[in-house]
Amino acid sequence: MGAPNLRAVALIAGDSNVRGCLHFTQDTSGTTHVTGKISGLSPGFHGFHIHSFGDTTNGCNSTGPHFNPLNRVHGPPDEVERHAGDLGNIFAGPDGVAEISIKDKQIPLSGQYSILGRAVVVHGDPDDLGRGRGHKLSKSTGNAGARVGCGILLANIFEKTKQHHFVFNVCEVTHSRFRC
Repeated sequence: MGAPNLRAVALIAGDSNVRGCLHFTQDTSGTTHVTGKISGLSPGFHGFHIHSFGDTTNGCNSTGPHFNPLNRVHGPPDEVERHAGDLGNIFAGPDGVAEISIKDKQIPLSGQYSILGRAVVVHGDPDDLGRGRGHKLSKSTGNAGARVGCGILLANIFEKTKQHHFVFNVCEVTHSRFRC
C-alpha cells in the first residue's frame, strides 16, 4: 500500500466580496488535484496562480511573483515550459462563482519545490498564457491584471485516519463564514 495522499487548504479573501475555499490533494503519483469554489468574482475568466510568498500583510500585493523555482517564462498549464505556479484561468459564471477542478504535476505539496506556505492568487482579468503579442507583461504575469483574491496554502494535518476518529476542519475554525 502506498503512502497516504498529502493535503492542503487555502482560504481565499480579497477585494469586495471575493471569498472561497480550496483543497489541494497530492496523490501517490505526484499529481496535485485542486478543488473548491470562489465567489464574488466578476463573470468570465480570471488568471489563477501560485505566488512565491505566503505573505498577505499588504493584501494580495505582498505575495510576490508567480512561483517559478526553475526560472522559466510564463506559459499555459499544459506545457512543461512555464512557471510552476501558472495554473491558467478559472471561469466565474453569471453568479460570480468559479468551481475549480485542476490537476497538475508542477505544484507538489512536499519536497524541494513544495507550494506549502506560498499563496494562491486570483486575478481580475484572464491570463493570456504567455501569448499576448507585444504586451510586456505577457511572459511574466500573463497580463492577468489586479490581484482580486488570495490565500495562504496551509498543510491540512488534521485528517480522519484509522488511528483517529475525528475530523478537524481548518476552514471552519479559522473563519466561521467559510464552509470547506
